[in-house]
Amino acid sequence: MPDWLNIVVRSIGALVYLFILTKIVGKRQIRQLTYIEYIVGISIGSIAAFMATEMDGPLYHSLIAMTIFALFPILSEYLSLKSKVVRNVVEGNATILIKDGKLLEDNLKKERLTVEDVMEQLRLKNAFKVADVEFALMEASGEVSVLLKSQNQPITPQHLGIEVSPAEEPQAVIMDGVIMDEPLANMGLNRRWINTELAKAGVAVENVFLGQVDKAGELYLDLYDDKLQAPEPQERKLTMATLKKCQSDLELYALSTESEQWKANYTEEAARLQKLIEVLAPYLIR
Repeated sequence: MPDWLNIVVRSIGALVYLFILTKIVGKRQIRQLTYIEYIVGISIGSIAAFMATEMDGPLYHSLIAMTIFALFPILSEYLSLKSKVVRNVVEGNATILIKDGKLLEDNLKKERLTVEDVMEQLRLKNAFKVADVEFALMEASGEVSVLLKSQNQPITPQHLGIEVSPAEEPQAVIMDGVIMDEPLANMGLNRRWINTELAKAGVAVENVFLGQVDKAGELYLDLYDDKLQAPEPQERKLTMATLKKCQSDLELYALSTESEQWKANYTEEAARLQKLIEVLAPYLIR
């Protein structure tokens, strides 16, 4: 076999075996590296390169070495699950960088971080003042976690006592101007429905880059031409407006009628409709 062909075969074999080992080790080594995983990754890469170009030694020697190195992260993860001491040694501990709005200089020196490094990490977390930070620490993975002080945290519907509907995952029913039948069927819809919605919006399907349908059955469109804006769905707003108008009409009837019986009926129905509006508001107001 020519040398160049031997190198091609060895390189492909090394890549395939590396892929298999990576699948065995798991996703964690890709997501974040511990000390051992970092060392193992460099070592396996070097062995794979040696395996591809060194044609004198037996191929299985390199395969055995790569396998042994790949088993180290698996063994360390198993021991880490069983012992916190091992977990602290292998994975390390988090380091507090900021506490009560004050930088801990000794811990910054321990992690070899400058003030500029910390400020950069804070800005990535939308925190621009150290005084606004209640707590910040460097995780074992090297990421910096930031907790803002209560008065500086974003306001949520929970803070305001507003009930909102659960988050819903929309389904992509149009991609690159092509209607996707399977997502439509999963939502109990069909092409006739989507063609009707497109006709309401005055948009041709071939002009749609992406179309999504939420759980409420509203179609959101993103067109190829960014200068054009597809009309937003109005069904929820119209439903809420109709309910409020009906409730207002009932209150008006209660005020205008001279019959005490009808006045009581109108008032009771207006109150019932108001309760219904309050229940449906989180789902109709998004």
